[in-house]
Amino acid sequence: MPANLTVSVVTPALNMARFIEQTIQSVLSQEYPAIEYIVMDGGSTDGTAEIVRRYAGRLRYVSAPDRGAADAVNRGFQLATGSILAWLNADDTYLPGAVGKAAAYLLAHPEAAAVYGGARWVDAAGKPLGPYPVAAFDERALSRECLICQPACFVRREAFEAAGALNPDLRFAFDYDLWIRLSRRHQLHHLAECWATSRMYPQNKTLGQRRESLRESMEVLRRHYGFVPFGWVYSY
Repeated sequence: MPANLTVSVVTPALNMARFIEQTIQSVLSQEYPAIEYIVMDGGSTDGTAEIVRRYAGRLRYVSAPDRGAADAVNRGFQLATGSILAWLNADDTYLPGAVGKAAAYLLAHPEAAAVYGGARWVDAAGKPLGPYPVAAFDERALSRECLICQPACFVRREAFEAAGALNPDLRFAFDYDLWIRLSRRHQLHHLAECWATSRMYPQNKTLGQRRESLRESMEVLRRHYGFVPFGWVYSY
């Protein structure tokens, strides 16, 4: 295997001028030497494009209509060349050293199709709100809760492609859906290190469209397992 596995990071964006520069800087400031970074913009009109273009030469920028975040990430990965894939939403960030630690782990553990670390929730201003509820991987537990934090997860390309990529018909739970499909074929490993921040604020999809998000997650669980745990129904 090569001394450094190339890590391709894709950021799907749409009108994220408020946060995207912090996201970009968190990727470009990583010390890992083999990062390919692609920003997939769905046609922003709020100044996102102008911010991204400041970093011309350090990332690839694509602006084109898409069917949503999952579709944008899939298309970004099709353009990418790395053997490790990750996506970072335009309001989330990597913490220092995250990419290098993930790549080193996957290099040393070829049996792992993916590795994920811990994360913390932050508010719109970037102030910590608390730890993201990440847990050690357990396929049975995955049927009850999404125990993986998406911005802190790195996946091998061959495993991602074998699982069928992201489902572009999903708007909220496409990461959870992918973890379930991956878990049926591969090992997913967890490291108890904090690798990312996940931003929580009233306008984001998780909080701003909570009912729709829960409903879609329940449909994913019903489709994969044939039932929906009571905790999800209670939250809904």
